[in-house]
Amino acid sequence: MNRISILVFHPLLHKSRVNRKLVKAVEGMEGVTVRLMYDLYPDFFIDVPREQELLLQHDLMVWQHPFYWYSSPSLLKEWIDLVLEHGFAYGSTGRALEGKQILSAISTGGRREAYLPEEEGKFSVRQLLAPFEQTTRLCRMHYLPPFVTHGTHLLDAAGIEEAARNYARLIGTLRDGIFSMDEIRKHEYFNDLIP
Repeated sequence: MNRISILVFHPLLHKSRVNRKLVKAVEGMEGVTVRLMYDLYPDFFIDVPREQELLLQHDLMVWQHPFYWYSSPSLLKEWIDLVLEHGFAYGSTGRALEGKQILSAISTGGRREAYLPEEEGKFSVRQLLAPFEQTTRLCRMHYLPPFVTHGTHLLDAAGIEEAARNYARLIGTLRDGIFSMDEIRKHEYFNDLIP
């Protein structure tokens, strides 16, 4: 069983209709730790040794956040800058995270069609997440296809519940190692693997 750490980077989680439901869907799952990062670090003073220690204790990390301006809330960037430091996460001696997995679980107001790169001037979600993927590759980690909840402004209560159920299924399959890396890498979104 994989040990999973879900790092929730949402500055206004108490106001979120979608991310709050996603969190509730995975809280209490065996082998899964959920951490609300803005509650832990409201002043942005990140306890780097503690965060690194927790990374070492888990096999897979999830960066859960809204897709603000095609990126992440600022605390996630601060966390990456400080926690994934040279000599720990990358560099000739930085091999602490080698082989671990990372998944981005994002929510976006735009529908999936808004991210079709075939149209001029548009980029896919995977293209927009390239800096996160490259960061994990530098750390010798495996970046999984993202789990994306699209069209959050349009979702009704039933749609949000369905997204939460799918998220819980995803976390369960990752924890239990249901899919091979070869099968996972074939997909643009992890959502496409969930039955």
